This record gives sequence, C-alpha cells and structure tokens, in this order.
Amino acid sequence: MDTTQMEALIATVAVLGLFVLMTLPALVGVARDRRIDRQIERAAAERTATERAATERAASARATAGRPAGPDAARRSRGAASHRAARAA
Repeated sequence: MDTTQMEALIATVAVLGLFVLMTLPALVGVARDRRIDRQIERAAAERTATERAATERAASARATAGRPAGPDAARRSRGAASHRAARAA
C-alpha cells in the first residue's frame, strides 16, 4: 500500500466515522420515540380496558338492582312453582 492509498483509506474511515457521529443521535431519538409511543399505546389500551370493565360492572349492578333485565326476567325469577300456583288459582 502506498501513500495515496493510505490517505484514501484514512479519508474514507474519517467520512464514515463522521457519518456515524451525525446519524447516531437521530437513530437514538427515533428508538426513544418508538419506545414512548409503545408505552402510550399500552397505557391507552389498559385505560380503555379498565373503563370498559367499570362500565360493565356498573351496568350489571344497575341490572340487578331490582329492575328486570328483560321481558322474561320476572317469569324466570319466580320459578316454576309460582307459575303453577298462579294457574291453579
């Protein structure tokens, strides 16, 4: 290897080194932003799941608070014996 080739190799390594130094902060920032985005998405999913569960619990509590849950709920809750007694009367 003569002097010209050595200078070209040193220049190439220097340019590649500067390229890495220039792009490294940007790549680290992109990785950090993606990590933060995943955390936000996970928190939003957990929040909606929690809200959905709370809504379902509230709805089931309202449904069982003495009001019938449907048109046949009153018949189902009385059972067969009261149905037969009502027919006999």
